[in-house]
Amino acid sequence: MRRFWDGLAGVSLVLWIGGMWVIGYVAAPVLFASLADKQLAGLLAGKLFEVTAWIAIAVSVYLLIYRLAREGAAALKTLFFWVVLLMLVFTLAAHFGIQPIMQSLKDQAMPHAVMQSVFADRFARWHGISSILYLIQSALGLLLVWRSGLSR
Repeated sequence: MRRFWDGLAGVSLVLWIGGMWVIGYVAAPVLFASLADKQLAGLLAGKLFEVTAWIAIAVSVYLLIYRLAREGAAALKTLFFWVVLLMLVFTLAAHFGIQPIMQSLKDQAMPHAVMQSVFADRFARWHGISSILYLIQSALGLLLVWRSGLSR
């Protein structure tokens, strides 16, 4: 049975980190490059990032519980545990903190696009913070995959 949980942890990690990279660095840029309507591109990218956030929350919670169950208190001494926890905190901050602020700015800008409104500077600032958090998470995710032995 342990092999099943080990395998599930590995597949979950790959789903989470691979999904982050594909959505953030392939799908979202393709949407903005391909669609003339940037509001639509932003809406679609936002939906993809929302799904990615929920995957991140589910997988990171699973991985933390899995490691604690497998290793006990020794899990608290591993880089893996703390990186996953940090990535979970970043995901929660972005999804439940930054994204609602950005959505509020979009709503206030209506009927105009937020980037054609008086809220453009604030939206760009929050988008930049969100992007930096995502970049840090992406790099931490690569570290997790690299050190987990899945890359061997």
